Amino acid sequence: MNKKFYTVKELPLSERPYEKCEKYGPSVLSDAELLAVIIRSGSKNERGVDVATKVLNYSKVYPGLLGLNHMNMKELISIKGIGRVKAIQLLCMTELTKRMAKATGADAIRLTSPSSVANYYMQDMRHLTQEKVLLIMLDSKSKILKDMIISSGTVNSSLLSPREIFLHALKYEAVNIIILHNHPSGDPTPSKEDIHTTKRLKEVGNLIGIKLMDHIIIGDNRYISLGEEGYL
Repeated sequence: MNKKFYTVKELPLSERPYEKCEKYGPSVLSDAELLAVIIRSGSKNERGVDVATKVLNYSKVYPGLLGLNHMNMKELISIKGIGRVKAIQLLCMTELTKRMAKATGADAIRLTSPSSVANYYMQDMRHLTQEKVLLIMLDSKSKILKDMIISSGTVNSSLLSPREIFLHALKYEAVNIIILHNHPSGDPTPSKEDIHTTKRLKEVGNLIGIKLMDHIIIGDNRYISLGEEGYL
């Protein structure tokens, strides 16, 4: 006998994600049910919730919702029930959640401490699979004037040009700068190269009159401030 797969309309009202959300609010929905609302429909023989569960179970290293931050288009499409459109929807949803986290209080944000910097950029950088260096330029009140990626792949001081960094800082009339980069391994412990680069940028900044406030390394929901560690 063939196994019976129910469509959402065939499920009891108490088990339908849309009806549960409408009656009780989204907080009562499971991760799979929330994802099923985004996916909307399943495959020919599976409910949306079943497809959503497969998405959540795809990564063995990062199971659950966290795995979505590490999935690309090819991986999503490889899951039965996820086609091109659904994959794009999921990728856009993931990006949207990152931007929402960053946008919370963005107008009033003041980067006055290592924790405020790390919290503001954590969701953008903690899941990156490649090392990236971010330059943050601040005014005298620690408000962001501009931030930009200035290097991808390494923090090697021979490739991370102080000239380029301080030209950007001068262009935007920055009073202070902060360097932020991620460790894809998830461990934010600074390397000797990280420390050397920090000291070099500090020296150049002192000569120009633009202070390097901090160099912060982002790991997986962890960070280390080289300023707090005594290297500035």
